[in-house]
Amino acid sequence: MNTDSDLDWLYARQRFGVHPGLSRVRSLLARLGDPQTNFRAVLVGGTNGKGSTASTLSAMLNASGLRTALFTSPHLTRFTERFVVAGQELSAEAVQVALARVRPHAETMRASFFEIVTALGCLLFAEAGVELAVMEVGLGGRLDATNALEPVLSVITTIGLDHTAILGETLALIAAEKAGILRAGRPAVTGVQPELLPILDKRGTDLWALGREAGVQTALLGWDGAQVRLTSPVGDLSFRTPLLGEHGACNAALAALAAQRLGVSEQAIQRGAAHSHWPGRLERLPWRGGGVLLDGAHNPDGARALRQALITLAAPPLPVIFGAASDKDARAMLAELAPLMSSLVLTRSALSPRAASPEALAALAPPGVPVQLAASPEAALALLPAGGLSLVCGSLYLIGELRPLLTGETNEGRERWQ
Repeated sequence: MNTDSDLDWLYARQRFGVHPGLSRVRSLLARLGDPQTNFRAVLVGGTNGKGSTASTLSAMLNASGLRTALFTSPHLTRFTERFVVAGQELSAEAVQVALARVRPHAETMRASFFEIVTALGCLLFAEAGVELAVMEVGLGGRLDATNALEPVLSVITTIGLDHTAILGETLALIAAEKAGILRAGRPAVTGVQPELLPILDKRGTDLWALGREAGVQTALLGWDGAQVRLTSPVGDLSFRTPLLGEHGACNAALAALAAQRLGVSEQAIQRGAAHSHWPGRLERLPWRGGGVLLDGAHNPDGARALRQALITLAAPPLPVIFGAASDKDARAMLAELAPLMSSLVLTRSALSPRAASPEALAALAPPGVPVQLAASPEAALALLPAGGLSLVCGSLYLIGELRPLLTGETNEGRERWQ
């Protein structure tokens, strides 16, 4: 009988950290019968926008009639969020049964948490009869566990300064690591900055870039999302996306370009885009007669995109709940958001040992903004004024703990490192 003990064991593996490299995950997959060879794969890498791009692309592929899987990380509230087939999250029972099969091999290999999760996803997707899996890359690209798969298409969103201790201190170095998911002679699409395109071009990939091979025009529709027009070598198309802000519209455009390269029809792209949803990223939920806007921005580039989105949404200065991991540039994030803050509540993820303390964050708070400290997400939420709109940002782990307080879901209650 399978119990939560296997999941407890897996979560304990988080403490051993990240170990870049492909040899262990390839050996683990081989021990499982190489399940990743039973379906085609798309790898989606980048610094910001990976999840929303992958989710939107998956929705477009589902709308085309393909049996599609979506693999994302980290999850917000439930571990099973990482494994979606045909638009449906896999059951906890199915995941536990598969994990019990993976565990003995993973223990022999001394595989890391993310290597195990990647192999687990491949096994689940193969057994579910998936035709194509959209796989969000974890950290970097070249040595990320997902790069053990052989993609039919690679997607790189944007490049920013994040995880610099592992990926490098410059955008060029980080871009070179992200470019590791590209395959010579195979199709790829990207939304990276123009100055970084030569680094990706060196891989010899059949690369289409937004702003070079493909053009994007967006008409922002406030809280209703955006109307997007994409022009590409395949042809022109227009579609609506519920993703908010200019960056959300561009992520949807990149997903549409990827779908075009996979042969998806204009009608399926339009249907998929209209029904895409990505929780915790500019997601508005009701609370105490008003609303709370959740956004997973967790680095300066993400905070900058969030600020620009709030400006385009004509949002007034907002009460903000903020928490961040101790290895993130919280000072820069807070500085980006300062002009749009009416007040600031600093807190930490209760289940994340990596989270910076509210006291440490207080030393980084922008001048002139009223600041309160809260020991937990629940305490922070209680400090928000009733009515009106408030914002929560800075950490996906913080979003993952606070969101169930708004929706009534149950938090899994396990310590989070990855």
